[in-house]
Amino acid sequence: MSSVPNWVLCAAAFFGLALSSAAAGAYGTRPPNVIVILADDLGYADIGCYGNTRIRTPHLDALAAGGVRLTDFHANSSVCTPTRAALLTGRYQQRAGIETVFGMDPDEGLSPDVKTLPRYLQQAGYATGAFGKWHLGRRPPFTPRSHGFDEFIGLHTGDGDHHSRVDRSGGADWWHNDEPLVETGYTTDLVTRHSLAFIERHRAKPFFLYVAHLAVHFPWQGPHDRADRVVGGNYDGDAKFGSREDKRAAFREMVEAFDASVGRIVGRLRELGLEKDTLVIFASDNGGYSVDHGGYVAVSSNAPWRGQKGELYEGGHRVPAIFSWPGRIAPRRTSDATVLTMDLFPTVLELAGVTRPTGAGASDGMSLVSHLLSQTPLPERTLFWRRGDTRAVRRGDWKLVANRAEAPQLFNLRSDPSEQIDLAARETERVSTLRQAFSGWEAEVAASAGALGPAGRKP
Repeated sequence: MSSVPNWVLCAAAFFGLALSSAAAGAYGTRPPNVIVILADDLGYADIGCYGNTRIRTPHLDALAAGGVRLTDFHANSSVCTPTRAALLTGRYQQRAGIETVFGMDPDEGLSPDVKTLPRYLQQAGYATGAFGKWHLGRRPPFTPRSHGFDEFIGLHTGDGDHHSRVDRSGGADWWHNDEPLVETGYTTDLVTRHSLAFIERHRAKPFFLYVAHLAVHFPWQGPHDRADRVVGGNYDGDAKFGSREDKRAAFREMVEAFDASVGRIVGRLRELGLEKDTLVIFASDNGGYSVDHGGYVAVSSNAPWRGQKGELYEGGHRVPAIFSWPGRIAPRRTSDATVLTMDLFPTVLELAGVTRPTGAGASDGMSLVSHLLSQTPLPERTLFWRRGDTRAVRRGDWKLVANRAEAPQLFNLRSDPSEQIDLAARETERVSTLRQAFSGWEAEVAASAGALGPAGRKP
C-alpha cells in the first residue's frame, strides 16, 4: 500500500492534467507525442542529406525534406555516455558527475537524484518508453526505470554484439526493464519492433519514445553477418570491432538498416494518423571514426570537419540532426543555428506544457520551439565542452581548443570551418577572454556538482 497521502496524489494528477491541457491548447487537441531517435557514432556526413553519396538513406533524407535539417548541431560530448546524460537532464553532464564513458562498474551511473526529461513527462501524463542503448548505469537504481521510463528493452552497457547481444566482457546484455531478456534477431530490428509496439499501445495518449539505437557502434556487423561474441568470451582487444573483413561495407549496411528503421517508425505514425501529432527528432551522440588508428577503422565521414569521435575538434561533436513535425515545422528548411543535445530537454518540456525547472534543477539548454515553429533566431551564447584534459569553448564564430599539456588553439569557424588555421598568436586578447570564460564555467559547474561523486553517484 502506498504511503503517499491521497491529497498529494490528487494534487499531482491535477497538476499533470493542467500542464497537459495547456500544451493541448497550444498545439492541438492534445500535447504532441515526441520521438527521439539517437544514432550511436554516426558521423556528420554519413547520410545522404548531409552529402554522403555512398550510403543510401532515403528515409532520413525524406525526414529532412519534410522538416528542418541543422548544420550546426553539436553533441554535448565527443563520446556517448556524457551526451546521453545531457540529453536526459538538459544540463551539462559534468553537473551530474559524468564526463567519460561508463565501463562495467555496477556501482556507477546517472544518480537517481537527478530529475530527467522522461520523469517530468511521466508526471505530466505521458507514456514513456526507451528501447536500445542506455549506457547510464548497469544496475538499479541507475537503470531506465529509475529515471522515468515506464518501459525499457535494450542493453545497459556501451556496446554489444548486434546478433548475440553479448558485451565486450563476455556478458549477456539485453534487458526488459531490469530483468534479463533472451531474443533472437538483429539489434536494430529488435529496437525497431519494440518501438513500433510501444507506439501502437500508446497511440491514444501522449507518449515520449526514446529510440536509442546501438547502430552504428562497433562491432561492425551487417544484418546478415554472424555473431562474433559468445557468453564467457573476452572482447576488450581488437576483437571488439568484429570479425567482418570489410568493415566499411559492414558500416554501410548498418547505416542503411538504421535508415530503414526510421522509415518504419515514420511509416507507422502515418498509418495510425499520428504523423501530425508527433515531433520526430533525429541526431547522433557524437562524431564517427574517420581516421585509421590502431584497431580503429575509418568507417565514417565527418566531412568537412576536422577530428573524430573522442576529440573536441568539430568532427568529434558536430553531428547530423533533423526535426520533423508535419503541419508545424515548415518543410525543406536548413538551419545554421548553433544547437546542443541538452537543448532538447527544454524544447520538449515547453511543447508538453511542463514548466521549466528552476534553481538547482535548471536546464543549461535553450528551448528551440520558436526557432523550429516560427524560425525565430536563437540568441548568441557561450558553449563549453570538456573531456579529460581537453576543453573547448565556442562564442559566435570563434572556438578555442585547449589541452593542459599544449598551447591553446583558436579558430574562426566562419572563415576556417575545418579548423586548420590557428589564430591564437594573433588573437591573444580573445584567447584570454575565452579561457577566462571557460574557467568561470568550470568553477560554477564544479560547485553545482558538489553533491555527486565522480561516477554520478552519491559519495
